[in-house]
Amino acid sequence: MFKLSPDKGSPALCLISVLAWLLPPLPLAAETLSFNTALELALHAAPLITANEAQTDAARQAAIPAGELPDPQLALGIDNLPVEGTDKFNLSRDFMTMQRIGISQTFTNPYKLDARIAVADGRIALAEAQTRLTRLQVLQETAVAWISRDTIEHQLIRLSSLEHENRLLERAVTAGFAAGKGMATDLLIPRAEAARLAERRDELLSRRSQAIAQLKRWIGTAASQDLSGTIPDWPINSEALSHGLHRHPELDLFDPKTRILDAEVDEAKAAEIPDLALQLAYQRRGMAYSDMVSLQVSVDLPVFSGSRQRPKLEAKLLERNALEAERNAALQEHTAMLESALAEHQRLSNAIKRMQDSLIPLAKQKTDLTLAAWRTNKTDLTALIGARQEQSEAELKQIALEGERQQLAAQLHYTYSQQILEHAEPKP
Repeated sequence: MFKLSPDKGSPALCLISVLAWLLPPLPLAAETLSFNTALELALHAAPLITANEAQTDAARQAAIPAGELPDPQLALGIDNLPVEGTDKFNLSRDFMTMQRIGISQTFTNPYKLDARIAVADGRIALAEAQTRLTRLQVLQETAVAWISRDTIEHQLIRLSSLEHENRLLERAVTAGFAAGKGMATDLLIPRAEAARLAERRDELLSRRSQAIAQLKRWIGTAASQDLSGTIPDWPINSEALSHGLHRHPELDLFDPKTRILDAEVDEAKAAEIPDLALQLAYQRRGMAYSDMVSLQVSVDLPVFSGSRQRPKLEAKLLERNALEAERNAALQEHTAMLESALAEHQRLSNAIKRMQDSLIPLAKQKTDLTLAAWRTNKTDLTALIGARQEQSEAELKQIALEGERQQLAAQLHYTYSQQILEHAEPKP
């Protein structure tokens, strides 16, 4: 094998330079958007996820001082200052006037501190659960938007085939009329069908633009790229999904909420245990007197707990009961939603199978028979166009039904399936 290494200024190098300048650049391969790529982009680009992660970080920062004592207090003062007579406001050290400096510290009872730490930990867990829920919702919405666009793309492909077939039919009709077959009005029928197909294309193009706009909400400008690849075939097992119902991302929020309320109940109980405060002061007196040090201990007296601490405790206990009732109601609601979704998924699966096994084959057979009859002058062109329309509508409907089934499968998968947990956890 020979290697060309032209010297600088050689004719070969000049020729290469001229060709590089004259020839247009090679087109770059167009980027495509697969289903998994769309999900990855959504997890990194969705503002909702960024907001939730910031809230989680905020909860972690707020938890740092939860178990700390209050800041100490510095006290400066003057004692025994005369306010009357000839010596009023005299700070001379010849009098008993004392200049005082002290520091005090409140010691919160440990039960209250432990409860506050538990509340802070619960808020962190709640923020993390909310982040997981948001990530799953983003995955679900992105999957549904991608499938929606993919369904429309397949319908557009089939529509292109129908338009091509209609152009061939128009040529056949025109040729037949030139040969003395049919009537002049037959020339208008393929054109009317072409207009109907064009109207259908406009509708699909509008829906595709809407699907792209919805996808842009989650992944940005990449939503405009051509789609590639296929959609995962998620197994829809009613027993497995029902078993994972208790792990529904919205139901997961109730666990940290319960932890927070339990900790707040403990904090309300600990409020009946008094806190202690300690104050140490140094007092500087006149020259004729000795300086002094004083120590003071103060204790809260919750003697009116029946109208102060106890009502707060009862309120937290009632909130705890209300939260449990809300959880039971949410569980019942999602149980009904799951059963309804499974029933709808079964209906769509049956409809798709019926389309594949009978309706589309029958429509195609009717089209073939009508075409054969038209070629032998046993039926008119209107009957052929009608048969073709029935077949095309059935084929487009099958694509739409398959898209609905895939969207519903995605919603079930990203809501109830145990396999979604790895997608829900934030990556470091």
